[in-house]
Amino acid sequence: MGDREAVDAAVRHEDSPIEELRGLVRFDWDAMDEWLEEDEPVYVHVRSPYTRVDILASSRHVRVEVDGVTVAESTHPHVLFETGLPPRYYLPMTDVRLDLLQPSATESHCPYKGKATYWSVRSGDSVRDDVVWTYRTPLPESQKISGLLSFWTGKPGVTVYVDGEPVD
Repeated sequence: MGDREAVDAAVRHEDSPIEELRGLVRFDWDAMDEWLEEDEPVYVHVRSPYTRVDILASSRHVRVEVDGVTVAESTHPHVLFETGLPPRYYLPMTDVRLDLLQPSATESHCPYKGKATYWSVRSGDSVRDDVVWTYRTPLPESQKISGLLSFWTGKPGVTVYVDGEPVD
């Protein structure tokens, strides 16, 4: 395109045993500088028209334990509902024991929320890696979780309670 070239960035499947793939072209995601849907940048992968993300303010009582130590407790979480995934509870930093968190170099990317950064939790002599994350500057449609913290339910040592009941 212009004076730019992405060598070997496109593959044709003319000899594919799957007839529907013959004649089609597949582009290597990482070989491109940017992907756009209309004029909007696309991150990680193309969004599914069948996935939706809703973020609702709540007054539920959320408590998080890591290895039996209460690390967070809030009565004003935001609950994120994403198609096909369990609800995630995002808590204000003021409701989290930040003294137990250690920054991590881990990052992940979501086409609906943006870039997440992670923390590990230090409890006694043990450290649970990357069990807390935040979206500091989420994509516009996910602004309600900006700067809030969420905990991995189901990770070893992490238990999230909602209204006194453990979450699977």
